[in-house]
Amino acid sequence: MTKSELIAELATANPHLRGQDVETIVATIFEEITYALARGERVELRGFGAFTVKHREARTGRNPRTGESVSVDEKSVPFFKAGKELRQRVNTGKSPRAVTAERKQA
Repeated sequence: MTKSELIAELATANPHLRGQDVETIVATIFEEITYALARGERVELRGFGAFTVKHREARTGRNPRTGESVSVDEKSVPFFKAGKELRQRVNTGKSPRAVTAERKQA
């Protein structure tokens, strides 16, 4: 799913919101996650997962084409760990609506 598809899906599911408002909401959420990670903070969305920043030390790598040694600088990379509920939904292949319906029946 692309960002524009996400916006379209949310706009359809929330007809009381204008499409432009939904676009602003999605952009704001993504920006806040990005800014928090840039500050080195952890972002946790319960039931979905957690975004963190991992630091990788400088190392010596290899150019796969030539086999030549290459110096790789230290860097920080974003990392995502899926939450329990997300893993369960992916593994069962059920939509969120189906999971909610099952909970109501139980």
